Amino acid sequence: MQVSSSPVSSPWFRVSFGSKSRYNQRFQSESCSTSSTATVTASYYNSPCINVLFSRAAPARCRINTTSTGTATAATSLSFLVNQRNAFTAVVRSPIAIGGGGGGRKVIKKRRVFTVSAVFERFTERAIKAIMFSQKEAKSLGSDLVYTQHLLLGLIAEEDRSTDGFLASGITVEKARDAVRSIWQRIGSTRDDARDAGEKGGSASHVPFSISAKRVFEAAVEYSKSLGHKFVAPEHIAVALVKVDDGSASRVLYRLGANGGQLAAVAFSRLQKEIAKDGREPNADSKGLHDKSIARKRYGAGSSAATTKEPDAISQFCADLTARASEGLIDPVIGRDTEVQRIVQILCRKTKCNPILLGEPGVGKTALAEGLAIRIAKADVSPFLLTKRVMSLDVALLMAGAKERGELEERVTNLIKEIISAGDIILFIDEVHTLVQSGTSGKGNKGSGLDISNLLKPALSRGQLQCIASTTIDEYRLHFEKDKALARRFQPVWVDEPIEDDAVKILMGLREKYESHHKCIYTEDALKAAVQLSARYIVDRYLPDKAIDLIDEAGSRAHIEAFKKRKEQETCVLSKDPADYWQEIKDVQSMHEMESKLKYYGASSIDDSNELILDSYLASEANENEPVIVGPEEVALVASLWSGIPVQQLTADQRTLLLDLENQLRKRVIGQEEAVTAISKAVKRSRVGLKDPDRPIAAMLFCGPTGVGKTELAKSLAACYFGSEAAMIRLDMSEYMERHTVSKLIGSPPGYVGYGEGGILTEAIRRKPFTLVLLDEIEKAHPDIFNILLQLLEDGQLTDSQGRRVSFKNALVVMTSNIGSSAISKGRHNSIGFLIQDDKKASYSGLKSMVMEELRNYFRPELLNRIDEVVVFQPLEKSQLLEILNLLVQDIKKRVMLLGIDLKVSEAVKDLVCQEGYNPTYGARPLKRAITSIIEDPLSEAFLVGQFKQGDTVLIDLDANGNPFVTNQLDKIINISDASHP
Repeated sequence: MQVSSSPVSSPWFRVSFGSKSRYNQRFQSESCSTSSTATVTASYYNSPCINVLFSRAAPARCRINTTSTGTATAATSLSFLVNQRNAFTAVVRSPIAIGGGGGGRKVIKKRRVFTVSAVFERFTERAIKAIMFSQKEAKSLGSDLVYTQHLLLGLIAEEDRSTDGFLASGITVEKARDAVRSIWQRIGSTRDDARDAGEKGGSASHVPFSISAKRVFEAAVEYSKSLGHKFVAPEHIAVALVKVDDGSASRVLYRLGANGGQLAAVAFSRLQKEIAKDGREPNADSKGLHDKSIARKRYGAGSSAATTKEPDAISQFCADLTARASEGLIDPVIGRDTEVQRIVQILCRKTKCNPILLGEPGVGKTALAEGLAIRIAKADVSPFLLTKRVMSLDVALLMAGAKERGELEERVTNLIKEIISAGDIILFIDEVHTLVQSGTSGKGNKGSGLDISNLLKPALSRGQLQCIASTTIDEYRLHFEKDKALARRFQPVWVDEPIEDDAVKILMGLREKYESHHKCIYTEDALKAAVQLSARYIVDRYLPDKAIDLIDEAGSRAHIEAFKKRKEQETCVLSKDPADYWQEIKDVQSMHEMESKLKYYGASSIDDSNELILDSYLASEANENEPVIVGPEEVALVASLWSGIPVQQLTADQRTLLLDLENQLRKRVIGQEEAVTAISKAVKRSRVGLKDPDRPIAAMLFCGPTGVGKTELAKSLAACYFGSEAAMIRLDMSEYMERHTVSKLIGSPPGYVGYGEGGILTEAIRRKPFTLVLLDEIEKAHPDIFNILLQLLEDGQLTDSQGRRVSFKNALVVMTSNIGSSAISKGRHNSIGFLIQDDKKASYSGLKSMVMEELRNYFRPELLNRIDEVVVFQPLEKSQLLEILNLLVQDIKKRVMLLGIDLKVSEAVKDLVCQEGYNPTYGARPLKRAITSIIEDPLSEAFLVGQFKQGDTVLIDLDANGNPFVTNQLDKIINISDASHP
């Protein structure tokens, strides 16, 4: 039954018909026993129950008029009683035409009964007053209907007499009216001419109620019944307003800085006091009803008044992001205005209004959906989206427990139906590929075999379901681009990684929330350092996610460190010597004695001293509660822990280490001054921050004869600067002589054994990005290996077989080669040999030019052009061989010392080792073989026969025939001074 009425100020009635067919009657007017008269024009259809608004006017007659367009018409009069808040029942006998065709129709009269029940019969005078205020506020704003924000204004106006404001929140009607007016003006619904017309014409009762307002009244009545009340007060309406709000009232509360849940809690508390006052017990479920009702919202325009429960699928599987935004539980979204505007444009389309957010993990796809929810909560969107709510679907919860065939599909179908019936929901599906691929995962085995995407396609294409999806680019290519029918129903929105300046702005916007959580203060330099360091050293993640995680952990670490310092101070106090405690006890006793004397002589006590002690205690408490300052150093320390790269500022010890790096390397690498100097300079440039950030620390090629220290220099650098020799990644390129072995470095291609396991080189760098990469004997590798090195040396990155980019920007690449050995050998025996003694620099330049000539004949120019420096290692001289021998002997002594024996080697033995181990062609390796035969072999024989015991001092010397022997009887050796220095 649809009713249009004269000026409205009285109850809102529910009319129930027993008839299923369409009938039109005209009721003649008769006198009523009421002091008021109502005029209602009605026509009823195939609806068992329709909400209508019953109005009353001034004179003393009651009239119900209906129009008739049927084939049979008649009139029946009846008398009934209408009270302001009472129900009535009408009985009518109406004519009905039966039959048809050639025999004509027969008209009979049939008894029809309909009941009119008053919804407002429970409302108190305060509640009616609040409703009247809401109509007045709606009219003053030029609104054609009373919406939920107008109801909120009416409730606030009704309680405006309170000093604490609306529900003790401090909200006054003036503030609320300004907030509503600003929102109304923003959506373009406030027009001067409409407002002027509203002020000049009729009373406020002309403004009818919207569907959302009627839902609030229904929910208020049901809520009152659930609490066992026989009345509906403004507090019931306030709770119902929070429960079934369409988003309008929540936006007003958001602007006023109020929380709907807290206001509802205050209203519920007042209602509980009413129960105690009346002496009535609430229903068994009323205690938990409040929290449940506030947490849930009603969906569907056609829900009956008795149904205040949210549909199962939506309440179970979705979370309301708009409600969370209204309560301030979502972080602000900064610097994504273009993307959000694009999303709004797509959502306002008539069909295919479904944006899909595409981007790498951590760039802010989920934050964009939350940003849209924040804009809706602030009414900062198109009027088309003002009443929408963003609901986030929990895909894991939706799929959990769906064991039977078709159970998942049934859940999805029910969810789609409920969203369509609600009509005001924007569904957000994060990681949508997990839902799309779920139906096909078990084809032919345990799965249902039905692709879930087929259930979504019809609603998506017709615009019945508005959906925001998000996924990564790789997953989009895998699941969407192959299904063209699904891809065309989504409009892609590309979410790129923000630049560093935008990332800093994002951190500035989030700073307050993280400071509140960690009880710290982030400096602006710390936020900038987080972005810069994460962009440079954390290469496998994306901004702003990695920068946010960096400041989060830095704040956590700083707070923990501050707590540890306080605990250490307390521990120091508690660990004082007992004598100190006895002294303190004596001091306290003397203080009491002094106080007694002062009281005896009438002087003031030492309370002032106590006050000073209390003040100092409070000051210490205040120091404990002071926020911790998080600066760039703390952020850099966390970045170092994540990446294993020393990025924090240089300390005094680190400066000393770098300045002394050349000397440390010279202790282990003998006779290669140019090579040591070149590699030391490269490391210093990198550590200070002057190197090219898009290339490796250095790319060097060590050339020279075998055994002159090329590999040893790389090992020494790994031990001195990178921490240990184990920090070096060494690849023997003789293992990559075949064409197919190239895939071992970056991983096998698709379809081959080992695909997906990663490459030896790329996986090693992914685990340890700060390292030294040694490609030993590079000339033995297959020429296809050099093609891979081009990308590595130029851009500081390498793409593996799965398309992932691996960064070499924090690695030092060293390649060794024996190319040029013949040129070096020739140069040593011709005229260049004289230049070595006269001018070492000139001799080195000559050798290097000869080596470079041979390198050009072997390597392609594009590879040589990407190498930072070619270092030529010169053959070893005999004097340098003795220094190397001393280093090797020291290593032997350390191993023997572990057995409890002190080893000494005579100078005669050393001379013999140098004489037999010297070979300019093979370098220092023959020296190691000589040490094995002259020193280690006799020493091992003596150990086996039990010649020594632990604690002995053992000497290796030569006998009269020049053969080495081992003895522990040093007093019998005449010339022991030669063996005093190993």
